[in-house]
Amino acid sequence: MDLKAFEVPYEQLRRRCVPDAIPYASTGEVEPPVEIIGQERAVKALKFGLGIDKQGFNIFVAGLPGTGRTTAVLSFLEKLAAEKPVPPDWCYVHNFKDPYRPHALRLPPGRGQILKKQVKEFIEYARREIPKAFESDEYVTRREALTGEFNSRREEIFSRLSQQAREAGFLLQSSPAGLLIIPVKDGQPLAQDAFEALPEEEKAAIREKQKALEEKIREALREVRRLEKELKSKLEELDKSVSRNVLNRYLEELLDEYEDQPQVREYLEEMREDIFDNLDKFRGTGQQPAPAAGPAPAEHFWRKYEVNVLVDNGRLEGAPVVVELNPTYANLMGRIEKEAMFGALVTDFTLIKPGALHRANGGYLVIQAEDLLRNPFAWQGLKLALANGKILVEELGEKLGFITTKTLQPEPIPLDVKVVLIGSPLLYHLLYSLDEEFKELFKVKADFDTQMDRTDENVRAYCAFISGICRKEGLLPFDRLAMAKVVEYGSRLAGAQDKLSTRFADIADLIREAHFWASQEGSDTVKEEHVQKALSEKIYRSNLIQERIQEMIEKGTILIDTEGAVVGQVNGLSVIDLGDFAFGKPTRITASIGVGKEGIVDIERETRLGGPIHTKGVLILTGYLIQKYAQDKPLTLTARLVFEQSYEGVEGDSASAAEVFALLSALSGLPLKQGIAVTGSLNQKGQIQAIGGVNEKIEGFFEVCKARGMNGEQGVIIPKSNIRNLMLKEEVLEAVRQGKFHIYAIETVDQGIEILTGVPAGKRLEDGTFEEGTVNYLVDKRLREISEELKGEEEEKGEE
Repeated sequence: MDLKAFEVPYEQLRRRCVPDAIPYASTGEVEPPVEIIGQERAVKALKFGLGIDKQGFNIFVAGLPGTGRTTAVLSFLEKLAAEKPVPPDWCYVHNFKDPYRPHALRLPPGRGQILKKQVKEFIEYARREIPKAFESDEYVTRREALTGEFNSRREEIFSRLSQQAREAGFLLQSSPAGLLIIPVKDGQPLAQDAFEALPEEEKAAIREKQKALEEKIREALREVRRLEKELKSKLEELDKSVSRNVLNRYLEELLDEYEDQPQVREYLEEMREDIFDNLDKFRGTGQQPAPAAGPAPAEHFWRKYEVNVLVDNGRLEGAPVVVELNPTYANLMGRIEKEAMFGALVTDFTLIKPGALHRANGGYLVIQAEDLLRNPFAWQGLKLALANGKILVEELGEKLGFITTKTLQPEPIPLDVKVVLIGSPLLYHLLYSLDEEFKELFKVKADFDTQMDRTDENVRAYCAFISGICRKEGLLPFDRLAMAKVVEYGSRLAGAQDKLSTRFADIADLIREAHFWASQEGSDTVKEEHVQKALSEKIYRSNLIQERIQEMIEKGTILIDTEGAVVGQVNGLSVIDLGDFAFGKPTRITASIGVGKEGIVDIERETRLGGPIHTKGVLILTGYLIQKYAQDKPLTLTARLVFEQSYEGVEGDSASAAEVFALLSALSGLPLKQGIAVTGSLNQKGQIQAIGGVNEKIEGFFEVCKARGMNGEQGVIIPKSNIRNLMLKEEVLEAVRQGKFHIYAIETVDQGIEILTGVPAGKRLEDGTFEEGTVNYLVDKRLREISEELKGEEEEKGEE
């Protein structure tokens, strides 16, 4: 049998990047890329999502970390934001009608801080000038005139009342209890006992006169109170008039400046009225308000005249681009802070702090979806804000109903923002299927791929990316061969000869490490050997477990044969992924056959070490045997399949080809070559299907063979459809070139069994049997014998 017919040519084991494909001597000749490369689909989706200005067209960027998704998003947003207008400032101010509901003011960009400064200067002016106005001679004269007029009129009333009392025979006397009416007889006040000694007719006459006088006193006192109110009103009007003259000299200019801002004008006018209501505080004669826990500091009263600039866009050039790295509920929606005062927590509108939505309002907000979902209530808060188009600053405790004390309820701020969530494709599908609001709020999906076609254009783009990293980080330039090596690594990462990986974070790390090793050698450029050194060192830092497994195989702790031939035994290949490093590990697979009806028993499944996909592979194997050998007889046998020395879970169907070869060997009695390992997936028609991790599997068995000693007959059988995935390392390529190691590619079970046994598989003849002496003939013969033996045993039991 000619094995050369199945051997993969040396040239197909790795797609080289020939120097001619790179038209640059070094990265110094390459311009850095303008935008992210290899993501045309995602770029188109981003342009659409960022360009459409309709509610609900927010963007979910789906892709794996390291594919440049965040870099691409920020690059697009910065360019787009620079062309958009700067959004307005937002301020919170005191609501003089309802202090617990602060007003939100919208101002042109940069005007928030100006208003804050103007209001501060206005209040300082009022506090300075109002006391001066009340100390002026003009004010004192006018106030004394009003007071003097009141005193004169009051004296006139009391004088008239005294005269009336004397005429009626009484004397009026002031006391702490009020005016006392004392009867007078013969010009002398009448004592109580003398009054009681008078005749009843005289006492009744005196009481009658006293009653009439009391009515006049009440009328006089009412007149005095009216005059007092009139005086108070005139004094207040005088105070307001004086204050108005002081304030209007400053405030009218301010009102004219905000003629196009009715909300600001209304606020300033309400503030003026509040100053009139609190003139005593400005004159320095009033008492400061006190909270329930005790008196407040003197300056606490003046806070209500401050302006809380929530968002200041005065320094922006274009729309804001905000990246929220810690999207908690408060960091997104804003918070109402509190401060301790005499043992109590108090707050006011000046303690309202902005969230990311406030800062990004009028622009763009970028959030990592996983971080958003991890924070309680942040996702719900964001959805509510986007759905209602408003930002409501609300304490989380109040939202949950845990806080029942009175707190601030700031006026909501209109929201106009484009939100970009960045997450994995799995997270997108989960949200889309489980959250009905998600599909209404995030209607655009930008899908970032992990690979791109390896075309000449994309190879040049790879070189541009290398150049960009070198220039941005001040790294040594890469020469042509070094760039070619990086391109080949990109294909290795992508797992295909005709593809390049777009996991640019990994590519960038390789570029930095190659620069390091070139710098260590004192080279002025990064060469091919430096890139290879970086790759080797990266593997060495992570392959401790692989070396320990190889050591156990070398010492015979883990039984793996690389020479000779054994019946019912084959070397299967699996991949162990450690996260930062994946490597291939050979595993001995054995099969045992006996008479019975149990069928093929997968010991891994029976011990619950086999996963569902592996179990499916074994069942497909059974289907293949039925289709191939049980057309003229029942498939009656008892077989056991096991991964020897496997103490962890087994998953995947890439061992199903190896398992069928072990079974065919056990049934035919033909030994399998132990120097050839097998990987591949089987279908019921006997075709060998592609598997993953083909490079790691080949290299894993190669390492074992190299440690045991190469004899020129060792190799690996792979599915033919995996040839396009081969990007083997240089050491394996050299061994293949020298004929020390072989890679065989097969399409069917028959091809594989011929390679492993050296015996023809055999075709089915017209009578349904197989060619004599072939593998299929021996397998069919053995199955027929087992069936007949089982039938004979059943007949004997029936006769008994």
